[in-house]
Amino acid sequence: MLDSNLTKKINDFVYVKPRTIQEIAHLIGKNWRTANSYIDKIEKEQGTISTRIFREKTKGALKIVFWNSIEKIHSSSFQERLFKQIESGRYKKDFSPLDIYHYVNNDKKSAFLLHEDQYKSIENFDNFSNLLRSAQSQVLFFSGNLSFTNMTNGKIKILDIIEEIAKKGINIKVLTRIEVPGLDNILNVLAINNRIGREAIEIRHAFQPLRTTIVDNKIVTLKEEKIPLVSDEYKEDELRESFSIIFNISDEEWVEWMQKVFWNLFRTAIPAQKRIEELETIKAIR
Repeated sequence: MLDSNLTKKINDFVYVKPRTIQEIAHLIGKNWRTANSYIDKIEKEQGTISTRIFREKTKGALKIVFWNSIEKIHSSSFQERLFKQIESGRYKKDFSPLDIYHYVNNDKKSAFLLHEDQYKSIENFDNFSNLLRSAQSQVLFFSGNLSFTNMTNGKIKILDIIEEIAKKGINIKVLTRIEVPGLDNILNVLAINNRIGREAIEIRHAFQPLRTTIVDNKIVTLKEEKIPLVSDEYKEDELRESFSIIFNISDEEWVEWMQKVFWNLFRTAIPAQKRIEELETIKAIR
């Protein structure tokens, strides 16, 4: 059974230098299959390690486990600058996804603009649902207060789609702010764990500016909203109606970087249950 002591032992072993699954299996006294399942679990739930398969789909395929170093999160100076902006931001107005998007190769990105009525359309709901359903192992959410879970298509909510993929064994991690306003959204998502009988979804509290979904190691979608009267960026009448821009990125390097940004913030964020318990101590004045 993978407990905290065994997890630390594996993490410490990989931290020194990259390891094969067989080396880790020998370290913990388990077979290759068990060691591999432990590695997958640590990678998905903690983000401290990553894996790469060399010579994939050949008899000489080799799976290597390496330390997912926070210190090496950036491969360029502009990624470092972008991370500092994200790290210091609290609300969605504090960072524009376009600042990431324009660095990505044209053949590995796409973007489209949605007016308010289009954002609420069945087509947009279906696109988002299909994105979530495409997940094979993991979905990571950067969110404001999980309001997107109330998106609907008739009687079906995105919340239902999240429960659907959780039942299929997909692990879901959420970074969002947990406050009295919007608390129902948090509780509704966490209730899925009780209904399906496993801790498929983990939520942690943090103020951060991204509205982003990362599916497996293959795609990142970032959302940017522009709302009249709410934003102080524009002069009167310069922004006449609300709209959203959806940015899709499939570049492997940028997907990996966004995952590292997520895990960097997630590791130090406050677990949802602890935050909720603190909020429950606030007494209403009568």
